[in-house]
Amino acid sequence: MTRLRPLLLSACTLLALSACKGTEPAAPAASTPDATSKPATQPVPATPTAAADDNLNAVLWVQRSAEYQANAIQTYRAAADHLDAALKAKNWDALVPDERGNAATGLKPAVVLDVDETVLDNSPYQARLIADHAQYDEVTWDQWVAEKKAKAVPGVVEFAKAANAKGVTLLYISNRAVHLKDATIANLKAAGLPVADDSVFLGLGTNVPGCEQNGTEKNCRRKLAGQKYRVLMQFGDQLGDFVQVVANTEEGRQQLLDQYGDWFGERWWMLAGPTYGSWEPALFNNDWDQPVEARRAAKRAALELAR
Repeated sequence: MTRLRPLLLSACTLLALSACKGTEPAAPAASTPDATSKPATQPVPATPTAAADDNLNAVLWVQRSAEYQANAIQTYRAAADHLDAALKAKNWDALVPDERGNAATGLKPAVVLDVDETVLDNSPYQARLIADHAQYDEVTWDQWVAEKKAKAVPGVVEFAKAANAKGVTLLYISNRAVHLKDATIANLKAAGLPVADDSVFLGLGTNVPGCEQNGTEKNCRRKLAGQKYRVLMQFGDQLGDFVQVVANTEEGRQQLLDQYGDWFGERWWMLAGPTYGSWEPALFNNDWDQPVEARRAAKRAALELAR
């Protein structure tokens, strides 16, 4: 899911990757015995309490669980099983009607993939933030991208190679900024992903004539893809990877799912993304100016409790 997140999506990672600071218990007050007496009990030294981190389990699940691997593999394997049908159906298109942009027939087939947490696994960066008690920021993110160390999400390389062998172009529509293009393409290639040429990377800041960019929404870049290709499938880890999210509220997001729910498992393929995403700020009115404690309180208030 596209890790450079200015505006809404950059904000989405700030909370998911933040360390929620705990407070150390105060050391018990020790009495001062006189020289001839001995306390009945010795004072117990205070034990430092490690700072809690909301993202610890999510990052560990991605890095250590067989379940995460199975989830990703089955998604890409199931998509591969639908690829031939998508190629044969002349009217098959995975872009919403407003984004297709070109009614001409004979366009080359393509699939659209988000990059971060859909194609490349950035959990080592998130783990680094947890270990350093740090939050996401553009400086450390750019440094991580420059390292070109992200590994492929399980199952994606096999799918990508199969699609490429059938003449399907892979388009990478990412919210990584355009200045990260070279490092991203190098990382994709190192991870085993087919990259036709530089034009298949559509990063944040890509100029799309006649389309006004709305924050980090990808609709303009999907329109650009639709002018050149017939998009057979889309892959992502957030709703915004598939369709424009106009109202990032629980109700607005649910409305999109209700409207396009039948597309998932055929034209749209969702990867599990527990570590960050635009679902989080929807729980606190997208107000990143609030203190961390206030945002956490809003998240806790959103829990459905069993009593």
